[in-house]
Amino acid sequence: MLRFFLLVNKQGQTRFSRYYSGMPIQAEERVLMEADIARKCLKRSDVQCSIFEYGQYKLAYRRYASLFFVIGFDEEENHLSILELVQAYVEILNTYFDNVCELDIMFNIEKVHVILEEMVSNGRIVETNKHNVLAPVLEMNKASR
Repeated sequence: MLRFFLLVNKQGQTRFSRYYSGMPIQAEERVLMEADIARKCLKRSDVQCSIFEYGQYKLAYRRYASLFFVIGFDEEENHLSILELVQAYVEILNTYFDNVCELDIMFNIEKVHVILEEMVSNGRIVETNKHNVLAPVLEMNKASR
């Protein structure tokens, strides 16, 4: 089961976070945990594995341009499927934003949340098809015009 999903920039600032059930962590603890996770991901070299243990969780991360996409999950999840989820999420964001960047995420945080919610529900991966994930977001865009 997924426990959290983070987007962190190269300066270690969290730009997006989503926590799933079973995460009874106070806001102050989350900030400290996110900062520690960001430091650990930033320190890792390109030749190190992008899956490692962090306390009671496993972490999988991928770096795309200036952003780190980090997922915390438990032992029952397939490690490679988590990396594929990150890849699918980035591809969908790239399609929607036409080459997503950090500013797209900061200024459209609600869309970033909606796209992730279409892909992951209650910590479980439910959809990875680009067209199925983007359909509700595109409908929201039509309705808001």
